[in-house]
Amino acid sequence: MSFNASSIVASTKLSALLEKLHALSSAQENSYSQSFFYLTRLGRYLLFGESWSAGADDHMRDKFVALEPDKCQFVYLLARSMGALNIVEAGTSFGVSTMYLALAVGQNVAQASAGGGVATKGKVIATEKESTKAERAKEYWKEAGEEVEPWIELREGDLLETLKVEEGMPEKIDLLLLDIWTPMALPTLKIIQPRLRRGAVVIADNVVMSKILYKEFLTYIRSPENGFKTMTVPYSGGLEVSVYLPDDQSE
Repeated sequence: MSFNASSIVASTKLSALLEKLHALSSAQENSYSQSFFYLTRLGRYLLFGESWSAGADDHMRDKFVALEPDKCQFVYLLARSMGALNIVEAGTSFGVSTMYLALAVGQNVAQASAGGGVATKGKVIATEKESTKAERAKEYWKEAGEEVEPWIELREGDLLETLKVEEGMPEKIDLLLLDIWTPMALPTLKIIQPRLRRGAVVIADNVVMSKILYKEFLTYIRSPENGFKTMTVPYSGGLEVSVYLPDDQSE
């Protein structure tokens, strides 16, 4: 799906930047080499249990792997509708989806501050392991300007470690976006889950296309005792949308 500026509240400058970045990402994703890479990774996982490799890191170092525009717009609107102030994004890459999250948080903060008469805080905690990708993301956020850049805290390195750092981590998280290599999804969720507020939303990408790789995550999040109500939204590749309702278990 192509970029639709009417789905978000953004300046012409930011909309143009997002449209450009989505086009670059789409061109990479639709290439034969990228399709072959994904099939090879799946095959090596099924045959040898190899979840990732140094060679895979090298291949992906210059790839956007951004959420498609319709998914980004959906996440933005969801964040706006629930008034999300604190968001964690696991897997930032070049920071395209991060811009939507930051845009939503900034607007939610402005709305909350105006309504309550006191300053309200909010942030997007973004994570990225690859330093080259982190630098590119920061360049794009700077280009995006005040609508986006002030609302992002980037944590570079292994997210299974950086997300455990207490300093700067909000006490309550409103939304968690999981757009990472699938075996990392469940460990990441378990780190963040103690901070999820009641009614928080967890979103995971490509749960249909990568169903085999998501097996442990899907088993966990679909088990009622873990506190989530969940469904798969039929976007390309499947998008799992889960609401954290730990006190609403049916008898």
